[in-house]
Amino acid sequence: MSGFFVPHDLKKPLIGAKDGPLAGLTVAVKDMYAIKGERSGGGNPDWLANAKPATAHASAVQKLLEAGATVIGKTICDEFFYSVAGVNAHYGTPSNLRAPGRLPGGSSSGSAAAAAAGVCDFALGSDTGGSVRVPASLCGLYGIRTTHGRIDTKGAMDMSPSFDTIGWLATTAGVFRRVGGVLLGGASAPTRIERMIIADDGFAEADEPVTALLRDVLGGIPLPRAENTRLAPEGLDAWRDAVRVIQAFEIWKVYGGFVTEKEPRFGPGVAERMQIASTITAAQADAARAVQAKAREQIRALIKPGTIVALPSAPCIAPRVDTPAEGLESYRVRVMRLTCAAGLGGLPQISIPAGTVSGCPVGLSFIGWAGGDEALLDLAVTAARYCGLER
Repeated sequence: MSGFFVPHDLKKPLIGAKDGPLAGLTVAVKDMYAIKGERSGGGNPDWLANAKPATAHASAVQKLLEAGATVIGKTICDEFFYSVAGVNAHYGTPSNLRAPGRLPGGSSSGSAAAAAAGVCDFALGSDTGGSVRVPASLCGLYGIRTTHGRIDTKGAMDMSPSFDTIGWLATTAGVFRRVGGVLLGGASAPTRIERMIIADDGFAEADEPVTALLRDVLGGIPLPRAENTRLAPEGLDAWRDAVRVIQAFEIWKVYGGFVTEKEPRFGPGVAERMQIASTITAAQADAARAVQAKAREQIRALIKPGTIVALPSAPCIAPRVDTPAEGLESYRVRVMRLTCAAGLGGLPQISIPAGTVSGCPVGLSFIGWAGGDEALLDLAVTAARYCGLER
């Protein structure tokens, strides 16, 4: 199991309840969730060295254990969750066994890689700017970013509270759906899917072989007749930049004191982003939040109950592990153009495995309405049945 789990992993598995909807299933947990008696490292060994053992399990972990799941270990993640590449300079890059020699995607990299390798039945991650959706796509998994605020984040490390959500990944649609029945709480909005929109600007962002595959897969799923529109009438970059600024401002509020006092070691990319985060002013954050408020209104007006939006989960197949820094930054910009809409709208989004391009997995995404998480999970099961996506 080396390559997926942190050096400070659990000494032995945490056995779940004997009975429950997840009894007999195993789960790997991203190293940001509190596990009683253990320390959370958030991908950074200096943070780990200063952390204290948790006095209780994180709310999500507790729910999984009570439902019968067995926690087998704590997985590697990108430092402070501040990347979508899946690279960790301290613990290594988890191996993407479904795309050898290529990145797993982040920041839930170890969780995704472990699930893809079959060492667990499902994996717990988190999604702020794409940290479940992207690795789900690159590793050929089912993954979900849940409606913002639907699942209690108590006991989970923060990244950017305006966007932080709990999510999970699984190799099969059936397990993917079962986990949702345990973790989802709060006000759901059960409605039948009656309208489907194809996000033209989202598809325009992806490589042509990716879009060709996804359009073909869409044609095989029983869905309402598609409508075409642009998600962001003024361009996705304005939305992407608003997310970037808010995330930077908030992550510095969360970790800036620690960074200033302890001067922790950061890997490439994360160091530069943290430095930029330290310079974001309150005025810049307020301006970005004004963009967010307008975008949220537009997005929710479009994605009303019963409506879903289809778009690529990622713009391309997994980048090679030796991709240079400038290539990874370009990739990150393209990814955030695709992931920003759900974040700004506070909406749920799933990624389902749609097939392969050049032998590498490709994910198809659907954004749903606020509280429509269960409808998206049901859609994943339907897609698996009609398109032969189930493994």
